[in-house]
Amino acid sequence: MMAASVYAAIAAITREFAGEGIAKAHLNSVDQYQYRSIDDVMARLGPLLATHRMCVLPSVVERTLDERHGLGEGLLMHVALRVAYTLVSAEDGSSHVVECYGEALDSGDKATAKALSSAFKSAMLQAFCIPVTGSEDVDASTHKLARARHLPEPPEGWPAWVAGIIDMIGVCETREAMSLVQNRYRELLLAVSRERPDLYASVGQSFAERGTWMDEQRAPAQLKRRTRSAPPQQTRKQEKEPQLA
Repeated sequence: MMAASVYAAIAAITREFAGEGIAKAHLNSVDQYQYRSIDDVMARLGPLLATHRMCVLPSVVERTLDERHGLGEGLLMHVALRVAYTLVSAEDGSSHVVECYGEALDSGDKATAKALSSAFKSAMLQAFCIPVTGSEDVDASTHKLARARHLPEPPEGWPAWVAGIIDMIGVCETREAMSLVQNRYRELLLAVSRERPDLYASVGQSFAERGTWMDEQRAPAQLKRRTRSAPPQQTRKQEKEPQLA
């Protein structure tokens, strides 16, 4: 029985890398170590995939997102992905799935993209047995995490504390007042989101409902102001007819 073409292609690409892997040509300036970039991997692997008629099709299976505090960097977004890469042979359509994890930290909106790059590099290096030396690959920049602050549960307990926060939200007259509540109790709100997601959801619902109430209260007032400021319009019947001289 003839072996599936996808495995023949994997073996052929592995043979191409056996003699010479992918050099670590870049320097991480923070921790002073060499690494290979996602572009390095794609530049070498892309032509080989085309030559051996193989496609690599990614699919994100699982994604988690949480906040971390960087040492001297402020808030960082941490993304962890489980990605499935389907290696497909264009010769006969045979395929094989390789799964790998990728993690990344970023202060902006690039954490997911970095995690995808990390997962891809790890999956391809292992699937094609690309020779590596030194420490495990990471991104060009390294973030130092601050020690997590553990806030204890308030003396009255989370349910009673959340009830008090909801009462505060209920008397807020403006969105600025609600923002003050959020900013003043931000760390405790983060803590309850970790410890009691169910209670945290009720807080979020209270903020949303109070905001809706404010919008409803503001709409009639705006309409009334517009009505008062509009000049009175006379109908043709109300217009005074010109007097003849």
